This record gives sequence, structure tokens and C-alpha cells, in this order.
Amino acid sequence: DELRDYFAYSKAGIEVEGELQEANFGEYLVERMAITRKQLFEALQLQDRNPGVRLGECVAALGYLPYKRIEKLVTDWKSIKVVEL
Repeated sequence: DELRDYFAYSKAGIEVEGELQEANFGEYLVERMAITRKQLFEALQLQDRNPGVRLGECVAALGYLPYKRIEKLVTDWKSIKVVEL
């Protein structure tokens, strides 16, 4: 199991051994090559100017991805297994 590589067992309990990364949606889009890092930056700037607007909406508003593709990517991203610490 991949997660075992990140943890070590000791008398104190389970300790993190490796580096766990927070999976945010913007980085997920870049890692999947759905958008470029520059496009992510521009979408984040638009989001910053419009509080309450979701990143996917900004990506679509800028014309980088259609809404249907964003919806699919959000579903895939939400299905990633995470570890709550």
C-alpha cells in the first residue's frame, strides 16, 4: 500500500515519515495537463477579484476549459483518497 511509505509506527503512535501534499484543485488541473500553470495563475487572479467564485468557474470564464470538462475533473479530483491528520 502506497500510504504505508508515509507512516512509521512507534510507541507514540503513527508518525508521518514522508511528505504529504495537500491536493488542491488548481494543482490537480495542472498535473493533469488540463491547463497550464500560467492559465492557473490567471484563473486564480480572476478568482481573487471575484470572492465566492469557484476556480473551475474562473477557468471556464477565461475559456480554458468547457464546463462539462471541469465537472468531470472535479468529480475525478473529489474521488482521490485522502488521509485526514
